[in-house]
Amino acid sequence: MSVGSVFWIITLIMCGIFLWISWRVKDQATASFSNYAIGGGSFPIYLILCTQFATIMGVGNFVGHAGKGYSLGLAWIPFILGEQGSKILFALLFAGIAGKFTYNTVAEMADDLFVRDKITRALAGILASCIMIAWVGGQGKAFGNIFNVATGASPTLVIIFFSCVFILYTTLGGIYSVVWTDLFQGVLVLIFGTTFYIMAFQPVNWSMAELGAKLAVIGQADLFSWEKVDALGALNKFITGTVGVLSAQIYWQRCFSAKNGKTARNGLLFSGILAVIMVVLTALVGLVILTMKQGLNPDDAMPWMMLNYMPIWLSAMVFSLILAAGMSSADSNLNSAAILITNDLIRPFRPDLTDKDLVKAATWLTVIIGIFSCVAALKAASILSLFSRAYAMAGGGLVPLLLVGFLWKENKNEAFKMGVKNSKITPWGARVGLVAGAVMTQLSVLGPNRVIIALITAVLLIIIISSFTRGASSSTPQVINK
Repeated sequence: MSVGSVFWIITLIMCGIFLWISWRVKDQATASFSNYAIGGGSFPIYLILCTQFATIMGVGNFVGHAGKGYSLGLAWIPFILGEQGSKILFALLFAGIAGKFTYNTVAEMADDLFVRDKITRALAGILASCIMIAWVGGQGKAFGNIFNVATGASPTLVIIFFSCVFILYTTLGGIYSVVWTDLFQGVLVLIFGTTFYIMAFQPVNWSMAELGAKLAVIGQADLFSWEKVDALGALNKFITGTVGVLSAQIYWQRCFSAKNGKTARNGLLFSGILAVIMVVLTALVGLVILTMKQGLNPDDAMPWMMLNYMPIWLSAMVFSLILAAGMSSADSNLNSAAILITNDLIRPFRPDLTDKDLVKAATWLTVIIGIFSCVAALKAASILSLFSRAYAMAGGGLVPLLLVGFLWKENKNEAFKMGVKNSKITPWGARVGLVAGAVMTQLSVLGPNRVIIALITAVLLIIIISSFTRGASSSTPQVINK
C-alpha cells in the first residue's frame, strides 16, 4: 500500500472520530451561548492542559516552523521563543487573573474592566479574530502541501476538503467539541511527537555538533551560527511572536473556560513549556532536512522527509501527529473567531438577542469564517506569512490596550472585578490606540522595527488621548450579560 493511500485512510478514520465526538456533545454545547463559547467556565485541569497543548501544536508548528528552520536556521529561533515562550509569560502574568472571570472573549473583558465602549469592543474583536482566521487558513494550507507532495493531489482540493471538515465538526459542538477532540489529539501529539523527534535527528546521530559540521559541508554553516543573526531583527521577531500570543483569543478563551484561576494558569504554563521545547526541535529538524536535500520549497521540507526518509509506519505515525495537531488548532481558532464576532460585533449592538439567537449566529459565522479562511489559505504565499502578519496587526493594537488597562488603574488598591470598571482609559484613547497600533505594524515605510514602533506609539496615544478626553466620553456604560 502506498504512503498516499495510508494518509487518506488515516484522514478518513480520524475525521470520523472527530465528527462522532462533536455529535455526542452538540446538545450540551448548544444549551446556552456561554456553554457554546466557554463551556460555562467549568473545565478541569486535564481538559484545559490537553486543549491548550493540542491547540498550540498546530500543523504550522510541525510544517511551517520546519520550513523556516530549513531556510533561516537559528535566526528563526527568536520568533519561536516569542511565539511559544510568551505562553509561559501569559500563564504567569494573566492566566490566573483571567481564570477567575467568565467572559466569553478578551474584547468583552477589556470592555467591562477598562473602557465600556461598544466601538472599542468591536474593533478589539475584529483585530483578535485576524489571528484566528490566519491560523485556520494556515492549517488548511499545510495539509494542502503535505497531500500534494505525498499523493500528488491538488492542494486546492485538499484545502477545500479540510476546510469543510473544520467547519462541520466545530459548528456542531462549539467549545465542547474542541476540548473533547483535543483530549484525544493532545495525547497523540505528545506520544507521536516524542517518537518523531527521536527518529528525525538520527541522520546527524542526535548531535548538534554533527549537524553543524554537515551544514558546513554543504556551504550553509551561517544558518547554524548566531554571529550573523541580526540582533534588532531577532528582537522584532521575538516581540512579534509575543504580542500575537498575548492578543490571541484562544488562550484567553481557555482561561475563561477553566473552573478556576489555578487551573487556567497551570494548564497554559505546562503546555507552554512543552511547546517551546517541541517547536525549537522542529526548527532544528528543518536544518537536518537541509543536510539531506537542498533546493526544496521550505514548506515542502517536512513532507519530503516523511515521504523519502521515513519507513511507511513512521510516516503514517507522523502524519497522524500532524493531522491531529492541525485539526485541533483549526477547530480551536475557528470556534474562537466565531465567538469573537458574535460576542463583540453583534451582541453589543443587538442586546435583544436570546441565547438561542446567539448560538445560531455563532454557528453560521463558523461557516462563513471557515470559507474566508479557506480563501486565505489558497491565496497566501506561505504558512508562516499568514501567521506573522496577523500576529503583528492584532498584537500591535490589542496588547497596548491590555497592558495600559491592567496597569493604569482608577483605584490602584482594588482588584479587578467583573462588572466594575477600574481603568483610566477613555473610549477615544482606546479607539485611537487600537487603530494606530494595528495600522502601523503594516506600514513598510517604518522599516523592520515597525512592530516596536507601533507598540510604543499605541501606548503613548492611549495614555495621552485618555488624559485629554476624561469626562468627555460619548459612550454609556454597558450591562454585561452572562
